[in-house]
Amino acid sequence: MSDTPETEAEAAVVPHKWYEDVQALILGTLLLSFGVILYSEAMLITGGVAGTSLLVEFGTSLTFGPVFFVLNLPFFALSILRMGWGFTLRTFASVALVSVQTRLLPLWVDFSFLAPAFAAVSGAAMMGVGLVVLLRHRAGIGGVTILSQFLQDRGIIRAGLFQLIVDLLILVVALFMLPLKLVALSIVGAFVLNLTVAINHRPGRYRGMS
Repeated sequence: MSDTPETEAEAAVVPHKWYEDVQALILGTLLLSFGVILYSEAMLITGGVAGTSLLVEFGTSLTFGPVFFVLNLPFFALSILRMGWGFTLRTFASVALVSVQTRLLPLWVDFSFLAPAFAAVSGAAMMGVGLVVLLRHRAGIGGVTILSQFLQDRGIIRAGLFQLIVDLLILVVALFMLPLKLVALSIVGAFVLNLTVAINHRPGRYRGMS
């Protein structure tokens, strides 16, 4: 491999086309949705609004999709203030697609057997890759991430610490609703998800932008 510096053309940032953003939103949310379905079937949890929505699904007759969409609505105002309209609209589309796809996928895919350990690792990896796809096209899945960045901007609490507190609270609630083994597997899944994002979404590694 050559160690010569990049040319100006190679170093230039290439903006995404609108159809590339559309493709990314569909693919990213499909991977996220399938990961959520694996978690739902295996009764596992994840962090943030998605994890809260899964707990509501496990504890009530409500399903993930509508709960996920409604819980995300209050965060869009903060997203407009901090991220701007472009990011907010793409994130709104992502949330809507995940809400719809998680309703439709169980009609198309059925599991006669699903090992919880497999669901924890593969589902987390799918959600991680899906999130990376969205992040690379300046979109997200709303929720706690937006609020944590807003609170950090106001000097109230560091974003990472706030997200950790929220995720720990979700785990505490889960301990009263799920077997300890499933909570432990969910923690393993959280590690896999975050590792997937950390490895594949590093500044300077990807030059495309919207």
